[in-house]
Amino acid sequence: MEEKQHFICGVVEGFYGRPWSMDQRRILFQWMQDWGLNTYLYGPKDDLKHRLLWREVYSPEEEGQLRTLIKEAQSRGLRFVYALSPGQDIVFSSPCDLTLLKRKLRQVSDLGCQAFAILFDDIDHSLCQADSEAFSSFAHAQVTVTNEMYRFLGEPPVFLFCPTEYCGSLCSPSVQKSPYLQTVGEDLLPNITVIWTGNKVISRKLSVDRLAEVESVLQRPPLIWDNLHANDYDSRRLFLGPFKGREPWLRGHLRGLLLNPNCEFEANYIPLHTLASWYRAGSQETKDEETDYCPDRALSAALHDWMEELNQPLQAGRQSARADHRCSRSKTPDRSDCTSTFRGTSMVEKLPVFPLNSSSPPPSPTKGKGESEVREGEKRQPGQVPASRPAVPAGGGHGPKAQGRGLSGGKGLLSEAQVRLLVGLHYLPHEHGPSAQKLIQDLTWLKSNCHLVSANSKKSTPHKVDEWRDRASGFLSLCEDIAQLHCSVVGGANRAVLYDLYPYVWDLRNMALVAKAFVCWLDGRVLNDSATLASWRNCFHLCGKTTGTELLGEESEPWVLKGGVSGEVQMLLPIGGSGELFTHPPPLFPTSRLYNIRPYRSKDKVELYRMVRQLHLRSQCGQDSGASHPDVVGDRCLGSCLALCPEYSFILEDELGVCGCILGILDVRSFAKRCQASWLPAMRDKYLPKGDLIKLMEEDQGEYPDSLLYHFPSQLRLDTLPELVDVSVTRTLLVTLLVALKANGSQGVFCEVQPTDRQRLEFLTKLGFLEILRGEARSREGVVMARLL
Repeated sequence: MEEKQHFICGVVEGFYGRPWSMDQRRILFQWMQDWGLNTYLYGPKDDLKHRLLWREVYSPEEEGQLRTLIKEAQSRGLRFVYALSPGQDIVFSSPCDLTLLKRKLRQVSDLGCQAFAILFDDIDHSLCQADSEAFSSFAHAQVTVTNEMYRFLGEPPVFLFCPTEYCGSLCSPSVQKSPYLQTVGEDLLPNITVIWTGNKVISRKLSVDRLAEVESVLQRPPLIWDNLHANDYDSRRLFLGPFKGREPWLRGHLRGLLLNPNCEFEANYIPLHTLASWYRAGSQETKDEETDYCPDRALSAALHDWMEELNQPLQAGRQSARADHRCSRSKTPDRSDCTSTFRGTSMVEKLPVFPLNSSSPPPSPTKGKGESEVREGEKRQPGQVPASRPAVPAGGGHGPKAQGRGLSGGKGLLSEAQVRLLVGLHYLPHEHGPSAQKLIQDLTWLKSNCHLVSANSKKSTPHKVDEWRDRASGFLSLCEDIAQLHCSVVGGANRAVLYDLYPYVWDLRNMALVAKAFVCWLDGRVLNDSATLASWRNCFHLCGKTTGTELLGEESEPWVLKGGVSGEVQMLLPIGGSGELFTHPPPLFPTSRLYNIRPYRSKDKVELYRMVRQLHLRSQCGQDSGASHPDVVGDRCLGSCLALCPEYSFILEDELGVCGCILGILDVRSFAKRCQASWLPAMRDKYLPKGDLIKLMEEDQGEYPDSLLYHFPSQLRLDTLPELVDVSVTRTLLVTLLVALKANGSQGVFCEVQPTDRQRLEFLTKLGFLEILRGEARSREGVVMARLL
């Protein structure tokens, strides 16, 4: 009974992300009080390895902030643990360093803190010359200083020590035979608790046998610092799954358990809620099916409670307002300078979209009832032709997702099905949720069996083709669900959730757009037995019949495979190894517009011709330039590709219709011959009296040196309407074509850009394109940008 009363169970504030705001901590303390958790460990950034300021005392202002935080936690019945990490530069034998460390701890103690932690994790094992003469070993030095600090503070009831060998994989040569751990167990004062993470830094499971082994060496039960939901090692991963892999009866072998959560505050509702369920289950005197801990049952209960939280009209104000801190783990724009606010209590209108790194939204004029819809971010210039596009379903003919399958919870609301999808796609480090498993397994199977629907297949039986297409239909539907989830998160009332989850939802949305378009393209367009087909089809050999996380097993750390679900889907694509095509920060302006990328269909020609003519008129300030025939611009820009190689053309569309396209040529040499043989004669017949126009079309085909085509045999052309808010979909559109070209054997691709188009040149440069030729070296004016595939 004594053990249960003093069992430590709580949370560590994320050590490597941006610090949580005071408002977020108050909400955290409320959750912990409501759910029965008892301990909060605070590791201030300035005192950790990043800035090495453990020697300095707090200023009066900092003192006041820390005192408020301590009192806030204690008023909720929580134990506040203050952690310091002096190991990076302390001289253990220096009386001066020890005095400075005591001064810092005494200052915090005087503010009301009654529990402390000294952390020596992730530091160099070596001792300086003075310490080598004063101590027999590295462990001896750490233990001596820790014991002295413990006595200096009056032997507080909770005092934690994190060893440098804090998990089984870091012990040399093993847990039982580690001289370091043996010294800790023998010399560390018995009432000091030792922190342990399990067999690994991020342990999939904790077992009684291994904990008993650790307890024997340390001569005390350890406290688990649980990194199950920590995501600071991978900027593309988030963990929303339940607390799992730790049976409640393990408590008999532990002093406590502290969960190190996601860096993003809003991502921790389910992890902490299910941790509390685990804790309560271990506290029950009698065991039955209802009181025993079940991760799936705990997840359902947490989801039920989180639904109310998710659909509250919360401002994006749980972030810290301290602009001097920047997130070191992610390339996404920093959002730590957003204004801090409490929860809203009344329903509000849908909030306007505004930059993720802005402290306040820009003015957003409201639209009158009679005002026509204008595309987000559109700014018309004098003489600019308005974009009047007919509305079409963004799902490529499947209809809007909200009307089709009913996944959406309505305007501004997330449905339970969407939240389950969100959790399944961002589950746990060693395990994907059901939706993620299906996504990866289906793509693996479709890729491996694409020969059944290849363009030159002659042996496929009808029932095999039907099987492929049925499975592809399910995969496409799941990708549409992911796109709709992105729109619902961005368009929802809860801006706090948007700010924390948006980079992850956005990244997966873009990956789903590419994967969906790729699977659509495989049907009837991929070439069977092409030169590189075998290589890309098996390029992710780890993922043959299972997912990468499952193959990792218990003996690997989850950072071995980067990127989570997005990373695994990426590696299943023919160009998955080109990270620069996939890792980019999200746009500053989130948009809830529903985008879709799909292969070109013949009925798209009219809309594409209209779009490029519109772009041409804009570039000419509304002047027609004498092109009286409505097809002239379309024929010059797109006609030959759409006529001779439509299988390498892709469409970008949103709820209003087509808003972009990309056209590719697999082999420029053979394409040029076909143009001379069929396309140009057809154009001469169509524009018979216009000799100058035909000459321009002949020049449009261009001549390229053999040295260029040897390395870069393929060519592309990209056109999008300039009023796109989410410019990342343009990158995703380009990546989709590169995937198709690579799948059918291309080793490199190039495109021509006007030397004055700095924006397009910068865009391509960020995607790995290099300048190969300029107008001075050839008869044409444009700059040739190219990259290998």
